[in-house]
Amino acid sequence: MPNFAAGSITGFEKETKGLVAILEKGKKVESMVETTHGCNVSDPLVAGNVIALSLNVDSTIKGKERSTMSEMCVYKVKDGKIITEEFFMQLTLQ
Repeated sequence: MPNFAAGSITGFEKETKGLVAILEKGKKVESMVETTHGCNVSDPLVAGNVIALSLNVDSTIKGKERSTMSEMCVYKVKDGKIITEEFFMQLTLQ
């Protein structure tokens, strides 16, 4: 079983709160990626106001080796909107 570590990527917090911060984080991630070789997402698991899913991304980050990231994504919802997101990940170099 992979050892998922929250907040293990330099420059990213363990938890992001608020739409503006979530959108900024997404733009930062996109700007770091040179090539995405593949990606798959599980069906969501919903419990009350929390949604979780697993994400696997095969990519090359600018200036780095190709790698595979396995990530558990957890989102908290309030009034029909995502209010926080939290990620637990493991990065494997290829």
